[in-house]
Amino acid sequence: MTLPEDSVTPGNAALSEDPALVRILDADGTLAPTPAAEPYLALIDGLADADLEGFYRDMAVIRAFDVQATNLQRQGQLALWPPSYGQEAAQVGSIRAARTQDHVFPSYREHVVTKIRGVDPIDIIRLMRGLTHGGWNPFDPKNGNTHIYTLVLGAQTLHATGLGMGLVFDGRCGTGDPERDEAVIVYYGDGASSQGDVHEAMVFAASYATPEVFFLQNNQWAISVPVATQSRSPLYQRGAGYGMPSIPVDGNDVLASWAVTRTALDEARAGKGPRAIEALTYRLGAHTTSDDPTKYRTSVEEESWLRRDPIARMKTYLLGRGASDAFFADVDAESEALADDIRVRTNALGGLERDTIFSHVYSEPHPLMQEQQRWLSDYEATFEGGAS
Repeated sequence: MTLPEDSVTPGNAALSEDPALVRILDADGTLAPTPAAEPYLALIDGLADADLEGFYRDMAVIRAFDVQATNLQRQGQLALWPPSYGQEAAQVGSIRAARTQDHVFPSYREHVVTKIRGVDPIDIIRLMRGLTHGGWNPFDPKNGNTHIYTLVLGAQTLHATGLGMGLVFDGRCGTGDPERDEAVIVYYGDGASSQGDVHEAMVFAASYATPEVFFLQNNQWAISVPVATQSRSPLYQRGAGYGMPSIPVDGNDVLASWAVTRTALDEARAGKGPRAIEALTYRLGAHTTSDDPTKYRTSVEEESWLRRDPIARMKTYLLGRGASDAFFADVDAESEALADDIRVRTNALGGLERDTIFSHVYSEPHPLMQEQQRWLSDYEATFEGGAS
């Protein structure tokens, strides 16, 4: 795949030139595995049509949710929204590779990851609306061992490694029973990869041979800082520096993402230690709805990545395999239904009682909180209509 010279970013260059890159579907949706993808083709051959169509459905439905959530923020219904637009293949492929017993640590834009594991998308909305500190209960079985979003960059890698160490200590991995052995997958971005927390997590993961997969979504921009400023070498090589097998994958290819992650998780679960994956993808939307990407990147760059849209790529592939118009119509209907449902439920959420902000700051009643609560009540009473 050759790209226009003015659209080449470090990620683009890696996509075109790195012999270690695993890609199965080319940008135009044709089956064109790279040499590094050859070991994974047997896994792909084992996928049924229903599996492949499920990948597409996951990606298309979550994009509709993502667009709706962005619109709701613009309408004042949410305080903030971090879009996942463009990163759907990396997320869907990787999380579909996990087993039920595995533990998932997202960052803050893994919307489809959480949905696939059982989290109700309205719980993400509640979090971004400011109605909850966490969003959902990670210990509720219906949420599929999915831990809450972490907005502190990279902190979730420490949490994941700690849990992975616990699995080692408790003998819950490496027993040879793939139906019971557990693994951990943790998501983070290229910006977070420069945080000390990530490197500390990798040190302990390598030292204790945790059953863990570090899944880096390199979307090329840490807000306005390009990946070239963060690293002079491919990011997946950082994992290799800690002694863990590290693989770059085309993050806009859902088949490659699935196959590489399935293999990495199986190996980690079997007691072979941690693995690192760098999914080369692109954030087509803003970093968050507080961001204006036109200030720091060009339309030429965006268009070059749009031509490799993961959903369009998979649709072309499925059409070539004979997927029916009825299937795509059904996906469109499901996508629209979810978007409508989220809009209705968001508008019905309401807000919090004023005094809620003083609850649970301390485990026991505290005079400072009581004084602040009393001050706020007296202050609001000075306005027309009194306190609310």
